[in-house]
Amino acid sequence: MADPGATLLERLPGLVGRAHVLTAAADLEPFIADWRGRYRGAARAVVLPGSTDEVAAIVRACAQAGTGIVPQGGNTGLCGGATPDEGGRQIIVSLRRMNRVRALDVANATITVEAGMPLAAVQEAAAATGMHFPLSLASEGSCTIGGNLSTNAGGTAVLRYGNTRELTLGIEAVLADGSVLSTLRGLRKDNTGYDLKQLFIGAEGTLGIVTAAVMKLFPAPRVSATALAALGSVDAAIALLARLKAALADRLTGFELMSALSLALSRKHHPGSAEAPPGHPWYALVHAEDSAPDAALAAAVETALGEAIEAGVAADATLAQSVDQGKRLWALRENISEAQRREGPNIKHDISLPVSAIPAFMHDCERELAAAFPGARLVVFGHLGDGNLHYNLAAPEGFDPARFMDGGERANHVVYDAVARHGGSFSAEHGIGQLKRADLVRYKSAVEVSLMRAVKAALDPEGIMNPGKVL
Repeated sequence: MADPGATLLERLPGLVGRAHVLTAAADLEPFIADWRGRYRGAARAVVLPGSTDEVAAIVRACAQAGTGIVPQGGNTGLCGGATPDEGGRQIIVSLRRMNRVRALDVANATITVEAGMPLAAVQEAAAATGMHFPLSLASEGSCTIGGNLSTNAGGTAVLRYGNTRELTLGIEAVLADGSVLSTLRGLRKDNTGYDLKQLFIGAEGTLGIVTAAVMKLFPAPRVSATALAALGSVDAAIALLARLKAALADRLTGFELMSALSLALSRKHHPGSAEAPPGHPWYALVHAEDSAPDAALAAAVETALGEAIEAGVAADATLAQSVDQGKRLWALRENISEAQRREGPNIKHDISLPVSAIPAFMHDCERELAAAFPGARLVVFGHLGDGNLHYNLAAPEGFDPARFMDGGERANHVVYDAVARHGGSFSAEHGIGQLKRADLVRYKSAVEVSLMRAVKAALDPEGIMNPGKVL
């Protein structure tokens, strides 16, 4: 009997062109490991389609051969969601060639883009017409809009604009049988039954392959203000957030919390970053924008920060005096993840909580971790404005990092149990992938998990779409 996999490899060049089917080990290498180096798999081939029709043809061929498909965008995920298993039989479908703007409607304030388009390129295409696409991540130069959709990416502007889910008006997706779902209508009101696009946003390619999307645009900011505030506690950070919301309303775009240790690591590994007022346990990076060209935004931010200092809420504050200085302040925050990677292994947690519950969570969790992991260093930073923290543990000074990482599962249970007690989520914006499959079953209700399995079975009955991820 013929090997279905071998037959599939013979068919793929006819579907996309021989140059777009990669099988040599050196060619596969960039696609089979995740960005963090935590997961490494093997693949029968990497296929790079150039159109939705080609994606559909690939999926039909894989379905006929019973071969698993791993969709991949920029391969910047943090949970192994785009990495194949070790069996070497799966096909990676990379959407990098599908990187075009299909339509840009300024009057409707929408942009329709293919899934392989880098996030930064979407931002640039919008900016070229005087519009603004607000999704912003540290990896925006290499992550793709399809990956952003598949993980419901958040980033630094969720406080004002929402996650990817809130920015999406329609999608195009290839289903597990090769049929194509298209809701690329650009409508803000469409009350005609189930909102099917929402099934695919955050599904990490387990229900189908997103090939294009209609995204919301906004008026481009004409003025902006960036500031760094020094704080004595997380409670003070939340009080400052409330003050700035009251003073700036929806002009407050970002409010990023950084611990002193996370800031020190950022500066250690990126010495050209901006200075920060020394000697404080916490810092908040504040960013505000206004589309009115004559808005006195910097003055409003300065006044609000001055009043917070007078009230004892903030200890000190620095307002950027130029665009370049603002970028250097942002570099402090954006370089933390890379600095952690250079410093050594970390036990990482991407969590979310009601903002009001964060101080109690921090108090309880720090106490429990200190008892379980004496001397462990907490590297805490994140999007406090929307309740999302990157709550990470580094080995004590002088302790073997590899040995410390052996306690990862125990640390996860301490952190996630505390998150659950305080009404939060163990995954805020990074997704589930391979990393958090067991946690999904542990922390979501049986009803939720059952419904998710039912949706998966209905849309992908043979289980070929990104097998081994999420569920």
